[in-house]
Amino acid sequence: SAGGTEIEDISKKNPELILKISTSIKEEFCNQDTHQLCETLELNNGDITQFLLLITNTLKLFIENDLSLLEINPLVITAEKKLVALDCKMSIDSNALFKHPDMINLQDWSQIDRKEAEAHHAGLNYIALEGNIGCMVNGAGLAMATMDLIKLSGGEPANFLDVGGSATADTVSKAFKILLSDPKVRVVLVNIFGGIMRCDIIANGIITAIKDVGIKIPIVVRLEGTNVELGKDILNQSDLNIISAESLTDAATQSVRLARGIP
Repeated sequence: SAGGTEIEDISKKNPELILKISTSIKEEFCNQDTHQLCETLELNNGDITQFLLLITNTLKLFIENDLSLLEINPLVITAEKKLVALDCKMSIDSNALFKHPDMINLQDWSQIDRKEAEAHHAGLNYIALEGNIGCMVNGAGLAMATMDLIKLSGGEPANFLDVGGSATADTVSKAFKILLSDPKVRVVLVNIFGGIMRCDIIANGIITAIKDVGIKIPIVVRLEGTNVELGKDILNQSDLNIISAESLTDAATQSVRLARGIP
């Protein structure tokens, strides 16, 4: 027994105290596995029936709700000989949340990074990282490519932020506020591909958002797509601290330079 101890600590210091059993999500626990569990826990005959029902329902809950973690701690036997799960922790695969909208209401937001929680409520995909170059991109693939180029240029991205395929001035404004709440950010790289939405509309949205938020650090913007030249002209003619990049490589290079304090 090692109650009251973190499972991570036990696995390092006393791995022999942990019983690991592999199972398939397509198959039920076999008798050999259940007997091994019951023997390890030293359960008597009256407890075994309850325990097997608990294990069966736990696996069912895990599989049907697309969980990545389901931890019961502690599991106790009461004075009335009832097997009771006093506490439980669950983590659901975020990619499966659309199938379980009721699960969103169970989220403990105190366990989530504040910026990530704000982004979720704003309909943005945000993941905090350790660098000092804020990234705002439309499209997950483009966001990954942007971060890769920042690293190839010698810099470190401060985040992953996908504003989605139909970014509006309001969306961009919320995204800027989230980015700038990170004190490490020294420059923001905005990389937007204007497919359905024209680049001139995007440029005006960026300018409106920057004025609304009151940004003091440099903003490097790379636009591509419909009306791209008009969009660049709008950015260049603004009196804001906006640098219009010619390419994604140029945007990454300039962002890294500015993050290092090189004008």
